[in-house]
Amino acid sequence: MQLSEQELVRREKLRQLRELGINPYPADLFPVNNTSKRIKSEFETGKKVIIAGRLMRKKIQGKASFGEIQDSEGRIQVYFNRDEICPGEDKMLYNDLFKKLLDLGDFIGVEGELFTTEVGEKTVLVKDFKLLSKALKPLPLPKVDAEGKEHDAFVDPEMRYRQRYADLAVNPHVKEVFVKRTKLFNAMRNFFNDSGYFEVETPILQPIPGGAAARPFMTHHNSLDIPLYMRIANELYLKRLIVGGFDGVYEFSKNFRNEGMDRTHNPEFTAMEIYVAYKDYNWMMDFCEKLLEHCAIAVNGTADATFGEHNVSFKAPYKRITMADSIKEFTGFNITGKTETEIFDAAKGMGIEVDATMGKGKLIDEIFGEKCEGNYIQPTFITDYPKEMSPLCKEHRENPELTERFELMVCGKEIANAYSELNDPIDQRERFEHQLKLAQKGDDEATEFIDHDFLRALEYGMPPTSGMGIGMDRLIMFLTNNQSIQEVLFFPQMKPEKKALAISDDAKEVLELLTKVTKTELDTLKVQAGLSNKKWDKAIKELTKNTLAKVEKTDDGLFVEVV
Repeated sequence: MQLSEQELVRREKLRQLRELGINPYPADLFPVNNTSKRIKSEFETGKKVIIAGRLMRKKIQGKASFGEIQDSEGRIQVYFNRDEICPGEDKMLYNDLFKKLLDLGDFIGVEGELFTTEVGEKTVLVKDFKLLSKALKPLPLPKVDAEGKEHDAFVDPEMRYRQRYADLAVNPHVKEVFVKRTKLFNAMRNFFNDSGYFEVETPILQPIPGGAAARPFMTHHNSLDIPLYMRIANELYLKRLIVGGFDGVYEFSKNFRNEGMDRTHNPEFTAMEIYVAYKDYNWMMDFCEKLLEHCAIAVNGTADATFGEHNVSFKAPYKRITMADSIKEFTGFNITGKTETEIFDAAKGMGIEVDATMGKGKLIDEIFGEKCEGNYIQPTFITDYPKEMSPLCKEHRENPELTERFELMVCGKEIANAYSELNDPIDQRERFEHQLKLAQKGDDEATEFIDHDFLRALEYGMPPTSGMGIGMDRLIMFLTNNQSIQEVLFFPQMKPEKKALAISDDAKEVLELLTKVTKTELDTLKVQAGLSNKKWDKAIKELTKNTLAKVEKTDDGLFVEVV
């Protein structure tokens, strides 16, 4: 491990602390009785307080110094006076520990009294302090110039997501997103509980990945010698509970789908699913809009939210339109009564990429996704999906080609999906078999499994039921104005981190020159580098060996470029 100069200095301070008999990582309890926020809101001059947190500012002024401690609720100024901290002859606590051995980012505990400075700053006069944890790596704090402008802020998204711990420490505003996320879950849970529904847990490791059309993650159970799949949805298990006699069940579930990653998709995500007996999708639409209005107010104090350039109102009621009417409105094509061939030709004529593996439902889904979805900014229920798109949904009571299903669209994205649930076991078996044929045809979104145990459950009888799923990550994105799902996940999935290569300073200088031009003549780069022949040969060999650069021979000579 190659340490930076600052890291080496901090390790030397660690050694000195131990020589002084100071444990840099004490195990005993520190009796915190206040927070920065509480001190400010309940401020009383002379009040004794005990607080703890990171040292985030340190301004030494001889025998007296100011600092700033950051705890879980904010920051508070602290004032270190040598004679207050060290009233006797021994001044080590101030002169050595505070002035020389404490660094920004170290956790300290402080006992003191409250006072207000001449400029009105609420401050803790330190009577005693203790090192609670030594930070060996400097936090990526921004630099502030003489004019008060910040530079080198920790804003690179990839670095922030990989090092969320550092992100939260130096960008406290990021924490507010996750506070609101928890408020959303609490608000939704309270709404369901007040409605009389029961929170449950269902398996994450499943013998058959059901309840959605998605590629699963697969593992192997050694003792049973069987394959198991990470949950892609919990729908079929929750319906089993309705069969068993629960009138309403819900679950916040971690789901896993072995598919692509982008700004709105993470392989691991959180969904909420709820199933209520003796209800239909019309009731669920009413329930959904009341739920989301309640949640928006709980999170932001208002039913209105800002997402990018859009102002979105979650106040009920929401617009409702059938999928057929939506497609007709935005394309002029009426899908009602059309054959698979007719829909295929129409989609192709609209410039939509289609292929022979796509069934009727997939084709309609592609048309809607390409031509209609993005037009719905305000919350809108898209209803009455074709039967081919909804293998778990009850047939429409008025049109056998359709199902009683809705999706809720906001800012061109789906955040809720709901059905009048299919409870006819014979119809359900036929739908599963049709999905199996589509999978065999090559449709990678069709399910390849038939859950015979679920069919057996339906044969015992399931009452009329409506179910709904909500993507919690996507919903909190809308409520906190975040365009990327990575911003609302503490630890989003990332590509493997590239290890820093240990190359010489000469090689680093050559690489820096090369990155400015990407590709250049070898001799030109050698002149710019100004290295001796021996150093040049060594540097270029290092870069090519570590696949940071490559040399190519052309008719015009030797060229080098960044890999």
